[in-house]
Amino acid sequence: MRFIGGKSNLLEDIDTLLNKHLDGTELTFTDLFGGSNVVGQYFKSKFQVTSNDLMYFSYVIARATIQLNKIPSFDRLKKMGIYDPFQYLQSANLSDQPIGYVAKNFSPLGPAGRMYFQPENAKRIDYVRETIEDWYSKHFVNSDEYYYLLDSLIEGIPFVSNITGTYGAYLKHWDKRTYKPLQLVPNEIINNHATNKAFQGDSLQLVKKKSGDIVYIDTPYNSRQYAPNYHVLETIARWDKPVLMGVTGQRPTNDEKSTFSMKRSVKASMEKLFSNLRYKHVVVSYSTDGILPVTELRSILKENAVNGEIEMVSIPYRKYKSKIINPKTEVKELLFYFKSKHYQIAKATNQSKMIIASEPASSGGYIKSPLNYIGGKYKLLPQILPLFPKDIDTFVDLFSGGGNVGINVKANRVIFNDINSKINGLFRYFQGKNPDQLISEINARIEKYHLSKTNQKGFQEYRDAYNRNPMPIDLYTLVAYSFNYQFRFNNNLKYNNPFGRNRSHFSKQMEGNLRRFVRRLNEINASFTDCYFNKLNISDLTNKSFVYADPPYLITTGSYNDGNRGFVNWAEQQDQELFQFLDSLSDRGVRFALSNVTEHKGRKNDLLIKWAAKYHIHYLNYSYSNASHNTKHAGSCEVLITNY
Repeated sequence: MRFIGGKSNLLEDIDTLLNKHLDGTELTFTDLFGGSNVVGQYFKSKFQVTSNDLMYFSYVIARATIQLNKIPSFDRLKKMGIYDPFQYLQSANLSDQPIGYVAKNFSPLGPAGRMYFQPENAKRIDYVRETIEDWYSKHFVNSDEYYYLLDSLIEGIPFVSNITGTYGAYLKHWDKRTYKPLQLVPNEIINNHATNKAFQGDSLQLVKKKSGDIVYIDTPYNSRQYAPNYHVLETIARWDKPVLMGVTGQRPTNDEKSTFSMKRSVKASMEKLFSNLRYKHVVVSYSTDGILPVTELRSILKENAVNGEIEMVSIPYRKYKSKIINPKTEVKELLFYFKSKHYQIAKATNQSKMIIASEPASSGGYIKSPLNYIGGKYKLLPQILPLFPKDIDTFVDLFSGGGNVGINVKANRVIFNDINSKINGLFRYFQGKNPDQLISEINARIEKYHLSKTNQKGFQEYRDAYNRNPMPIDLYTLVAYSFNYQFRFNNNLKYNNPFGRNRSHFSKQMEGNLRRFVRRLNEINASFTDCYFNKLNISDLTNKSFVYADPPYLITTGSYNDGNRGFVNWAEQQDQELFQFLDSLSDRGVRFALSNVTEHKGRKNDLLIKWAAKYHIHYLNYSYSNASHNTKHAGSCEVLITNY
């Protein structure tokens, strides 16, 4: 997309400047003024990305290309016989199509005779935009599919627009590009296995709430406002159909003017922006022809940099052009780098307020544990998490196991507790590590022992080596080649799971799960304890706290129930102790939720049923699809019991 101040040609310069200052622990990248989102898309393969812009059409692009991690499936449309929505929208016969909003306001078919689009393309835009909105309102497409379709339209429009670069005015004669039929342009999607986010808002307000590792700032340089220059795309994206004004059909934009594009306010806005910037690494783009003198910008940056130290790189604006320019009058792009002195303050005082997404990631679900843990709740997350409170200060995952629940909960503090110290030791080892470092450690061990789907001898040698000198990273690598990817120990806590011949290996899926889990673990304020549940110190829990209990199920046959794995057996006594523990929480006003089954394969947990009668029982679908009341699968009834 042609975009004022677009940074397509500066991506490598930005990357080079930034890279020499990184230490490898950085996880997040924020683009405060996303625009065409080429910068966020470039860095998405390396970091979890947040993109923001005041313009809605920019948000649409970010929502599709930054927040999404895979191309949507359009399952509902396929059930309607629409297997390729892009082809469907482009090939529909419009001979009987009435004159719509775009044709009326941005083509010669309207009374104003504006020449932004040829009539046929204007009619196609109307049809595509109305159809996308209709599909969404009727739930034929979900929100991911909606924005992906809308982005393809926004990306395709500039290729048939009768403009020189922006929509501030149209050409008085038809450019040859306008005779081409409109083509939707579905974007490629980068899957970085992270929960990326798109925002539409004022950056000056956003920086007061957010913090992170890296921020890229590309404010407007001059007095050209983006809203009037991209009003056509903005109107089509919003589809609010306002009454347009003037020769060029401008939409009302009084509320969309940027203070960075006004001489009277740009300096104050810059000072406000950088004084609230709580990011470790800051990269700023600017230009020598900006309305704020470069000397004043440098002064502001130094004021907010650690030790007043900044680095500047000057890049000739036309270094990518063949035309020879007078060096005395040549406009230059400037890149600044510094470390914000406000970052340490933010890290010390606001770490518990960092973003913790509880929404499903666009890559297909919630963050999945890198461990294949018996009884894990990953597939039930879409049913149980919406039932959790929304205002959690401290979240206690009382039987955290593989960590599927705690890693996905939105809370200021998360306590993972499990009596299995081996599992928690592994998570403690992961915490604070760079995912790339962990992958390198795992691959080194795979190479050392020649681990594969068929090398049983190498696996057994590695298992013996681990039992002689147990190290967390060795345990994880060992599990990757074990039968059913499971953790199993004997009563002496020696790892004894057999080889997973022809099946188990450290797959790309395992690597992706590990990367996403560790990234999230490093974002949240998490701690790990190895207590028997009723020995856990809960004295500081309040009515803002929340305890989730997912104990071994008394009437199922999980191997962790039998007491022969080096850990405590689970019997009726343990169930009764747990009920008393939860009752004591409720008496103190602490909220809790308990996962369990009331019946399974003809057996009933009468003790649980009797105890739960005084609380709220939510029936879940044991087959892990959509919840329905008292759904049973193979005689099982899975429930979530809450005291709120």
